[in-house]
Amino acid sequence: MTLTVLVDYDSGNLHSAEKAFQRMAAETGGGTVIVTSRPEDVARADRIVLPGDGAFPACRKALGSYGGLFEAIAEGVAQGKPFLGICVGMQMLASWGREYEDTPGFGWIAGEVTRITPADPALKVPHMGWNDLVIDQAHPVLAGIATGDHAYFVHSYQFRVEDPAHRLAHVDYAGPITAIVGRDNIIGTQFHPEKSQATGLRLIGNFLRWTP
Repeated sequence: MTLTVLVDYDSGNLHSAEKAFQRMAAETGGGTVIVTSRPEDVARADRIVLPGDGAFPACRKALGSYGGLFEAIAEGVAQGKPFLGICVGMQMLASWGREYEDTPGFGWIAGEVTRITPADPALKVPHMGWNDLVIDQAHPVLAGIATGDHAYFVHSYQFRVEDPAHRLAHVDYAGPITAIVGRDNIIGTQFHPEKSQATGLRLIGNFLRWTP
């Protein structure tokens, strides 16, 4: 039976994410889902999910404070295990985060995380609430998800990818904002799939079936 781990490094309440992943695992035959901060659990996992809420530097520091945890994640990704980053867990895939201070990311998808600056100054930051996805690239994890489907966002910073091929979807907020990134066995969502109702549950279910 396959094992999916949601990595817990004290950077967000994982209760709703755990419930959503467990629900979709039960519906899709996706195996077992656990929340863990133990590197040995990550090492034996078949799929790795890295959530994250808050500021980029704080999340990066918190993840690094768990001895061996990031190394276990990186080793799993290098082995080709499916990986999903959520919110700041997605942003940390970048080369750099520019929130408060310049912070190195994982460097797995080239680009940087910068403050949202809508062309229309009347639009508030953070970008918070429901927005319509625009699908840029087909991907197995997006099967059954179409342009116009809704997802739930809460963020003040956005991932600007260097290679347009790595942006799988975006939303319009007086300018394009990256919603989903991906390459190889790595995918990341700026929005919270566990809070995005049918669209988010479909994405989770697809991820649990995905074989890169």
